Amino acid sequence: MIQLPLSWLVFTALFLFLAWILVAWIGTAWARRRRERAELRRWTRCPVCALRFHRGPGSCPQCGAPASGESVRIF
Repeated sequence: MIQLPLSWLVFTALFLFLAWILVAWIGTAWARRRRERAELRRWTRCPVCALRFHRGPGSCPQCGAPASGESVRIF
């Protein structure tokens, strides 16, 4: 049987736990960012009044200008 000091086992367990939390945090941030970008692709901006509205056939609900079809960009 392999004998290891208790301090080494505690350090290893703590390290693995914190690494798991970091991976989960990065994964949820990545998924949230991806979801937000997908939602923004469904929006368009009016070239006249700069109103954001859901993309679709038709015109701007505020000023009536024809929709340009350009998606909203995020930086």
